[in-house]
Amino acid sequence: MLTLYYAPRTCALASLIALEESGTPFQVEKVDFSTSAQRSPAYLKINPKGRVPALATGRGIITETPAILAYIAHIGSQRRLAPIEDAFAFAEMQAFNAYLASTVHVAHAHMRRGQRWSDDAAAIETMKAKVPENMTECFRLIEEGMLQGPWVMGERYSVADPYLFTFAGWLKGDGVEPSLFPRIAEHRERMLGRPAVERAMALEGA
Repeated sequence: MLTLYYAPRTCALASLIALEESGTPFQVEKVDFSTSAQRSPAYLKINPKGRVPALATGRGIITETPAILAYIAHIGSQRRLAPIEDAFAFAEMQAFNAYLASTVHVAHAHMRRGQRWSDDAAAIETMKAKVPENMTECFRLIEEGMLQGPWVMGERYSVADPYLFTFAGWLKGDGVEPSLFPRIAEHRERMLGRPAVERAMALEGA
């Protein structure tokens, strides 16, 4: 059985929702960030990066959210969670997910993880102050040019949707007013109506 290593209020929520959508049996293991369990020797054997999510499969561990989401889409192909039959459309989805991982998540991380980039307290405060502007810029690009609607990829739901949903839920904490992005706000409301999202959020909070 698959095992998802996760922590609440992290990007692991996207993988948790995707697993719920896939119909694939899985179990979860909570990594307690409050005790720095992500840096423990036991967890570092699972994911030497010391991050979540990590997905344990019968063939080994998969890390990095875009890779985990693509894997879930393939093993749950009967649920059509990605356009895996269309190479171009699949690449488009991967490009969207890669943008979230490499640009949006990094912009967000400067609010709470500035020590990754500097040991200077003043520099870290400057990074924090820049987050609302950077996140606004990222989400404006998504709102105006990347979100096809009603789902990320258009009429068809995909594993890109829980990933966007996860990041959109962080906007207020990053000092950004979600109402600036009405299409993304509508997408979030649409997501909240999905049973798999409700189950994942309940499981995450357990």
